[in-house]
Amino acid sequence: MKKVILVPDSFKGTLSSEQICEIMRERIEAHHPNAEIVSIPVADGGEGSVACFLGAMGGELIKCRAVNPFFEEMEGFYGLVRGGKTAVIEMAACAGLPLVENRKDPMKATTYGVGLLIEDALSQGVEEIVLGLGGSATNDFGCGAAAALGVIFRDANGESFIPTGGTLYAVEHIDVSGVPSRLKDVKITLMCDVKNPVWGENGAAFVYAPQKGANAEQVLLLDAGLRHICDVVRRALGKDVSRVIGGGAAGAMAGGMIAFFDAKTRMGIDVVLDTVGFDRLLEGADMVFTGEGKIDSQSLEGKVVIGVARRAKEKGVPVVAVVGGAEGDLSVAYDMGVTAVFPINRLPEDFSVSRYKSEENLRHTVDNILRLCQ
Repeated sequence: MKKVILVPDSFKGTLSSEQICEIMRERIEAHHPNAEIVSIPVADGGEGSVACFLGAMGGELIKCRAVNPFFEEMEGFYGLVRGGKTAVIEMAACAGLPLVENRKDPMKATTYGVGLLIEDALSQGVEEIVLGLGGSATNDFGCGAAAALGVIFRDANGESFIPTGGTLYAVEHIDVSGVPSRLKDVKITLMCDVKNPVWGENGAAFVYAPQKGANAEQVLLLDAGLRHICDVVRRALGKDVSRVIGGGAAGAMAGGMIAFFDAKTRMGIDVVLDTVGFDRLLEGADMVFTGEGKIDSQSLEGKVVIGVARRAKEKGVPVVAVVGGAEGDLSVAYDMGVTAVFPINRLPEDFSVSRYKSEENLRHTVDNILRLCQ
């Protein structure tokens, strides 16, 4: 083999995408020392997304002033790629669950810090912002970020304030006249792999707020707040984002970014592949190695494996999926471009046991695949 592309997702709970790339690279170099190897570690938009983009593309890590989910000062960061034209921001950097530790409270948590990251990226002259929406501690409809970027929220008395999940109900007026004109010329792409609407039984509050610390009563209040802010947005901005597919992502920040800044949602893997120029990288490739923790017949749509396979199929490049586990009929995956699927587990062991053998099992599996391809 002369050229191989590595584009795996992480095996959650065991191996990061960067670790998987390194193990695959090691075995390929052992069998094909002169091969060109292109590594594209994949993140889902949550913690680690910036590092993955910088690892795959190079670029610059920017640090700047920000605040955490409770408005406390902290140092934030984001990545600049494509010669500084694109900023990659993970909202978890300022509004993620790891930052709140044992203080989980979506009633009070804010995305204001994310807005500060976007503001700093604008000062760098970027043309596009890629915003990862994984791992949020918030349920504020992105109002905090919007406030940091010039959107003014007022209550019934005309007083301005920064809404959080627990105070969305108090918003009566929205003024977007203070949003920098520069922002209107910047393309904002949201990495969003969920389909939940903003509110309702499948919305942001009911589905995700409990894991962010909300009790049953608070879930009802948060959902009511999201319903209310959607009504105010409809009156003030003429936009109905209440049932937008994926609008409930990251405490409904997706819905807010769409409403306030005309952001667009896309599947995370498609954003990654477009940003790194995957279609161009496929030229001259002999094989693509991809993978993820588990693949089954019921969860193919939106998977990294399928996103990669669809594009590789168009170029006639074979795709080998190395996975933690496989279940059910995978004929759909094969139809979509996957050449073969190889689970790494070598013995019938429970995950509690096999997880500690993931590195070893992956190394042996990739080695055997390469031996077969010689």
